Amino acid sequence: MTTKTAIAAPFRADHVGSLLRPENLLQARKDFKAGTIRREQLKEIETKEIKRIVDKQLEVGLELVTDGEFRRDWWHLDFLEHLNGFEGYVPEKGYQFDGLETDKYEVRNIGKISFNPDHPFIQDFIEFNKIVDGRAVAKQTIPSPNQLFHPGIRDENIYPDVEDFAKDIIKAYQGAIQAFYQAGVRYLQIDDVYIAGLSSPDIPYKEEERAFLIDLALRVMNGVLENKPEDLVVTTHLCRGNYQSTWAFGGSYALIAPTFFAKEKVDGFFLEYDDDRSGDFKPLAHIPNGGAKVVLGVFTSKNGELENKENIIARVKEASEYVPLDQLSISPQCGFASTHHGNKLTEEQQWEKLKYIVDISKEIWK
Repeated sequence: MTTKTAIAAPFRADHVGSLLRPENLLQARKDFKAGTIRREQLKEIETKEIKRIVDKQLEVGLELVTDGEFRRDWWHLDFLEHLNGFEGYVPEKGYQFDGLETDKYEVRNIGKISFNPDHPFIQDFIEFNKIVDGRAVAKQTIPSPNQLFHPGIRDENIYPDVEDFAKDIIKAYQGAIQAFYQAGVRYLQIDDVYIAGLSSPDIPYKEEERAFLIDLALRVMNGVLENKPEDLVVTTHLCRGNYQSTWAFGGSYALIAPTFFAKEKVDGFFLEYDDDRSGDFKPLAHIPNGGAKVVLGVFTSKNGELENKENIIARVKEASEYVPLDQLSISPQCGFASTHHGNKLTEEQQWEKLKYIVDISKEIWK
């Protein structure tokens, strides 16, 4: 354990991570899959575009930068399929979103689970951090361990007991956190659709089952964070689905707030608050005073229209009735491209929105 001072993340103006892929990168990925270019050629294009978006993030005034998830197809599957004990495959159906089914791809459990020390994301971060070169905080995003509890992923022949499955997932993620830390990560965001789903009335859990799964999910997250280095900032981003500007489900945070907001040992929560599906700010009352910071996702990444500034300021003020203003920040509710397809806005609108968030944050926290 280290006693160094942690960075001030999450920042007053922050963002979830993924950014719109430019056309040349999308084409290069298609060409690579078709076998017409080599991996080295794809990587060269990815690196060039990552350099460009790092500069753009700095230009709009952000104190953190991400690689836009430019080396991934999906926000979660690329990471999960490189853990030992899992593989990617094409299922019969994609994920069901509002009026849309996603591309078909998923992971499944094929053996005992552990962290893969050769996981490609580690080297990707090292190269990304060199590009950033100390000009901002390099933020790394990964999917939550709880994504692996979605029905159909665990092989019950390998793991008859869900508790054994959970124990190995915790160990694998503890290994991942240590590897990222050794690689230089000091700001890690864990993205979680599963936990948000446990708070959704759209997903028909029985009351007893929901209570057990909420408890298990909290134990998994806190188990993963048990030996976290003190100067590593870890946040959770709760998402209700983000695919080509559509969503998967709705529901407030009320069902999970007494557990997760009160007891999850993270440094911050990124929360979706961009429309009525997210509910009100009342669940924020469960956030301990002086505890985790709350990044209010009061801007939408699903379209390019700029939110009304006075309305944003009023909403932050309303949230501060439950969490002190000093504990709050603002951001889009999700990434701009959780998958390579991206949301339905232009890259120019994306940068305009991020700059707008930076400008408004300076007005709120003078």
